[in-house]
Amino acid sequence: MNQRPRFHLAFPVRDLAEARAFYGELLGCPEGRSSEEWIDFDFFGHQIVAHLSANDRGHKEHNVVDGENVPVRHFGAILSMDEWRKLAARLQERNVSFIIEPGIRFEGMPGEQATFFFCDFSGNALEFKAFNNEDRIFAR
Repeated sequence: MNQRPRFHLAFPVRDLAEARAFYGELLGCPEGRSSEEWIDFDFFGHQIVAHLSANDRGHKEHNVVDGENVPVRHFGAILSMDEWRKLAARLQERNVSFIIEPGIRFEGMPGEQATFFFCDFSGNALEFKAFNNEDRIFAR
């Protein structure tokens, strides 16, 4: 099999209907298998699983990164710059409240990237980023 590795991430949500609306409708992630306690989503080619957990309440801690308070616990995807712009525009059109607004971080430095952060309905923080040159993803 000549396929790139894919990651799998399981995370808590307070309500599966909200998860379907957020990941399926807002982000456009196709739904896979599901039960009364979890839902699989195709998260930009990776498998994420929203597990029903009424007691877990999202991100709590932050670290300062390039002058911004970045949620310590977060996940997301690295998109092409065009996909990143389209997603940012779609979220802005739908009045999503950003933790960190779409913008460029580490400008002029080896790790320069476009990024934004926001939360799902359960308080899970997500980051989406893009690089003009994907060879710079791990640049120091």
